[in-house]
Amino acid sequence: MALIKTPKADLRGKYKRFFEISLIISLALLIVAFKYFPHIKPAKVDIQAPQELFKVEDIQSTKQENRPPPPPKPPIPVEAPSEDVLNDINIGSTELNMNENVAPPPPPKEESKTSEEPTYFVAVEEMPEPIGGIEAIQSKIIYPEIAKRAGIEGKVYVKAFVDEQGNVTKVELVKGIGAGCDEAAEKAVKETRFKPGKQRGKAVKVQVMIPVVFKLK
Repeated sequence: MALIKTPKADLRGKYKRFFEISLIISLALLIVAFKYFPHIKPAKVDIQAPQELFKVEDIQSTKQENRPPPPPKPPIPVEAPSEDVLNDINIGSTELNMNENVAPPPPPKEESKTSEEPTYFVAVEEMPEPIGGIEAIQSKIIYPEIAKRAGIEGKVYVKAFVDEQGNVTKVELVKGIGAGCDEAAEKAVKETRFKPGKQRGKAVKVQVMIPVVFKLK
């Protein structure tokens, strides 16, 4: 069953009238308050507090020290009149005499021909090998007495430069152990004959690394 509100029971229609009545009442109360209570004085509050005395100290005035004057500017150099007067220079004649006999220039000095150091290959098809193997080099080693007493052992690496005939032209120490072992290894390699290295079937100069072992029995 649906509920139907009657116009008298509907309060929303009376909101506007209630609002106007309440606004008129509030304005009337405000006018009455301003008319009968125009002055409202606040109560006086006495605050008594002890006075504090401040002592003012005398401040000494500082004196500004006089700065030293800036250094004088360097004088500008002025060219002094010179009493020396250059003499007149006589320039000779620049005309060429075609009939004059001129001596030929001296022949150039021949540059001294320096002997070029031969080139040694580092790697070739057939590397040089000591005749008799590494054992041939080890057999020529004379163990130094100092190294024996000190108990020094190890490997000495010597670079040998072998020519086309298999002879060692020079040696270089690459890594040594000292105590006379380096010199003994260089001497043994220098006295060893090698099978020459070959490149495309032709004997060439080659440098090769030789390890020499020092070991006490």
